[in-house]
Amino acid sequence: MSIEDIAVIGAGSYGTCLAMLFGNAGHRVSLYCRGAEQAAELETTRVNKTYLPAYRLPDTVFVTSNLEATVKGKRFVVGVTPSHGVREVFTGIASAIDPDAVVINAAKGLEDGTLKTMDAVYRDVLPERVANRATYLSGPTFASEIAAGMPAAIVLAGSDAKTCSLAQTALSSIRFRIYTTDDVLGVLIGGAIKNVIAIAAGLSDGLGLGSNARAALITRGLAEITRIGVAMGAQPATFSGLSGIGDLVLTCSGDASRNRRVGLALGQGKSMTDILADMKQVAEGVKTTKVAHELAQKLGTDAPLTKVMHSIIHEGAPARHAMAALMSRALRSERD
Repeated sequence: MSIEDIAVIGAGSYGTCLAMLFGNAGHRVSLYCRGAEQAAELETTRVNKTYLPAYRLPDTVFVTSNLEATVKGKRFVVGVTPSHGVREVFTGIASAIDPDAVVINAAKGLEDGTLKTMDAVYRDVLPERVANRATYLSGPTFASEIAAGMPAAIVLAGSDAKTCSLAQTALSSIRFRIYTTDDVLGVLIGGAIKNVIAIAAGLSDGLGLGSNARAALITRGLAEITRIGVAMGAQPATFSGLSGIGDLVLTCSGDASRNRRVGLALGQGKSMTDILADMKQVAEGVKTTKVAHELAQKLGTDAPLTKVMHSIIHEGAPARHAMAALMSRALRSERD
């Protein structure tokens, strides 16, 4: 395996665990941490006390608050900022990224206002050559398990097969298996809207509706994600893969899921204001619910789960009444 120079932008739980993963594999990693004091502390202590306090950064990871220096001259640039920050961050460093670098997006969301997927945002802000070769990482992975060295499989999407193969070979390891696909849209839609369904599944559990209801929400949620994705031009088979059903099941059922925890808190009677105030990390599904609802309306696509979650999260509808409305909808064929 060749040793690569990798930039990881974002020192939250997922950015930190990827830096650990790549560093432990022997790569040279620059980890960008916003805020000079926080970066200096992380560089000195080697422990991200806020997000992954049980794990140490390997010596192959260097932490900095200088964003331009983080990406300059790097072979791979991995973006792990929340989706609403992607445009601003990459606009600021577009000229500093090497023309031959491979950008790897790990943000899972849709851009508010424009309704754009992350590949469209990259095309807006990056040089054409860099944007055309950008790749998109998604799949069922919890940061704490990656940091602990537990095995995981994930998918990397890109329109340039040679670039995808290059990144797959360089960044895969015995504990981190990367598959590739050319269906960028399918991977991005699955990774974004599964967070909406995860809030719904958590809400169901918080209301005490049982395992049957959670299984139904996951299954119908997958159908809804697929409808939206296919309407945008994605390949249906993608939603049966790691970035579709794989990520959906994990996020809807795993206790480490931030979006599931939002739903649990809603079901237990907490307000969105209090839930968000208590969270240290971004739950992408909160913002994505609004954007996905608007996107489904624009596409003319039936998205009842997204509609109900939008009414609860952004319109203040009573959770139990809104969930009951799903069960009283007109009966139909499962394939609809």
